[in-house]
Amino acid sequence: MQMPTIPCNSNDTISQYIGLIHMAISAGSIEKVNKLTATLRNGGYMVVSEPRYTGDGYYESCILDPDGNRIEIIE
Repeated sequence: MQMPTIPCNSNDTISQYIGLIHMAISAGSIEKVNKLTATLRNGGYMVVSEPRYTGDGYYESCILDPDGNRIEIIE
């Protein structure tokens, strides 16, 4: 995932930024991505992107945790 508000600092050892941009968790299958996304939605979590194939060929969804961090759920 790429957000325009996050500064690009690849390989810059001087200007390092602290913090979590996002985390990815493997659910193990397409069916489990769908099920976990639905479970989290029903539990009140915000679904940022519905389960889908991304441009790089991954099947994933994305939710926000209670602190607003993006969590990718991948197959």
